[in-house]
Amino acid sequence: MPLNHETATALDPQAKAVIDLVINSGRPPYHLLSPKEARQMFRDTRPASTPPAPEIGVVRDLSADGIPVRLYRPKGVPASTALPALVFFHGGGWVIGDLETHDVLCRQLAAGAGISVVNVDYRLAPEQKFPAAIDDAWAATRWVAAQAAELGIDAGRLAVGGDSAGGNLAAVVALLARDHGAPALVLQVLIYPVTDVGAESASYTEFAEGFMLTRDSMRWFAAHYLTGARDAVDWRVSPLRASSVAGVAPALVLTAGFDPLRDEGDAYARKLRAAGVRVDSIGYGGMIHGFVPMGRLIETGNRAVAHIAATLRQALTPTT
Repeated sequence: MPLNHETATALDPQAKAVIDLVINSGRPPYHLLSPKEARQMFRDTRPASTPPAPEIGVVRDLSADGIPVRLYRPKGVPASTALPALVFFHGGGWVIGDLETHDVLCRQLAAGAGISVVNVDYRLAPEQKFPAAIDDAWAATRWVAAQAAELGIDAGRLAVGGDSAGGNLAAVVALLARDHGAPALVLQVLIYPVTDVGAESASYTEFAEGFMLTRDSMRWFAAHYLTGARDAVDWRVSPLRASSVAGVAPALVLTAGFDPLRDEGDAYARKLRAAGVRVDSIGYGGMIHGFVPMGRLIETGNRAVAHIAATLRQALTPTT
């Protein structure tokens, strides 16, 4: 899989318009809010940037041994057909986000890739600090594999994925799956992932302010998620620090050019490739953090969703 980075010297006009919209709204940054206030603001503001939800066949709210999950199946597929599946972990700095904030994105991926998607509502910090989120992500992934027949899922064609903090969880789950020898994952989809909380890269400084996600907000998220500085260097928090990533599932890694997390996403893609893992690494040069679900306002978000769906379809469709 190739390295395919778009180069951009300027912010995309639609991305800039979104930033201006946020500034003009007077919306406070997350780090000035309580977790409860931040969650509500995220829920309330999400629909303004989210495109219309595509028609879907089945949506079911279920419990994965106590963890709330939402199962999606595309329309026109008989219930008896076992579909490949993506286990998805939402973004939000391990503090905000839920099944609703990423509902449309999951519907888009189910419809676009022709697969089932299982959206995981893992426990949030600071009420439940590390490792609660990763424990839930890992447990939900194993549950999907174990209950695949009942869920109408082909356990031999599973992927994991997520955006931002969800991409962090997906990367860690891929490492855990390798270490435990199961479930066998076909792909990991890492959308502008957090990969190293223990260090602040050059892009943290370059895009510290003014590009939606800020350095102060990232520090706020980490402070709520972690119990102390020691956690930041744990590979389950910072997968870039894993001693080896050899043998993990092939990866699709997306980054945004004007994002504090850009450099650590790129670094993780390089680490995977150096370990012999197949990587499709795509940098959307003029984009900001969080652009992928913003298709109502940023057309490149729809283009990225289409690429993710096409990659999932290709990876999860058996060759004949």
